[in-house]
Amino acid sequence: MAAKRAADIRIKRAYEPAAPADGIRILVDRLWPRGVSKAALAIERWVKEIAPSDTLRRWFGHDPERWDEFRRRYAAELAKQAAPLDELRSLARERRLTLVYAARDDSHNDAVVLRDVLTRAKGGARRTSKRVSARKAKSR
Repeated sequence: MAAKRAADIRIKRAYEPAAPADGIRILVDRLWPRGVSKAALAIERWVKEIAPSDTLRRWFGHDPERWDEFRRRYAAELAKQAAPLDELRSLARERRLTLVYAARDDSHNDAVVLRDVLTRAKGGARRTSKRVSARKAKSR
């Protein structure tokens, strides 16, 4: 039996040029990126149902002060999206998967959270560095 290939998931801003090294490009925003043509975006699919809800997206407003809470709320929304998550994980095991997003902030956007959720072991939670650090400090 062949071993499963590890998922190779990258993120890339919609306004950066597409490249062959991107592999499968999936747009993961609910809204189409402004001013970008379909040809320039060069995506295989648009999976808008996996994007944060309009309510959550508007609440977050890309405010870094709300980042931790946004991550928690969006991860909770994603927990109800088993089929699309499984499909994206499967694609990422076949070849590189690039999640395309439009936000200006490379560190605080939905694709970052989605990539983290997709790279966790299915059914298991990955510890964040804050949790690990807190547990280490507590055990001393």
